[in-house]
Amino acid sequence: MKLEKIRRLLRDVSLIAEEAYNAPFRAAVARARREQDDLFMLLIFSEMMGVPNPASYYTLELQPIMLEKFHDWHLRMGLPHSPLDQFKCC
Repeated sequence: MKLEKIRRLLRDVSLIAEEAYNAPFRAAVARARREQDDLFMLLIFSEMMGVPNPASYYTLELQPIMLEKFHDWHLRMGLPHSPLDQFKCC
């Protein structure tokens, strides 16, 4: 009984210490991930925007999957309307 309480206390202290250590880095990691996602989205839709894409053969099948996130992406990039002539999402 007492041993179980000590284990639970140690686990709680460990979780708190881990949280305190990781907290300052969350924003930096989230920003880096968002930048990578934005670059990936640009790579996928670059051919439709008139930018030559050497990997268009491989990224073509990803367009339907990423289409759901396209609206949020172009707004985050500062484009009030879709940059694609053949695709209007707004």
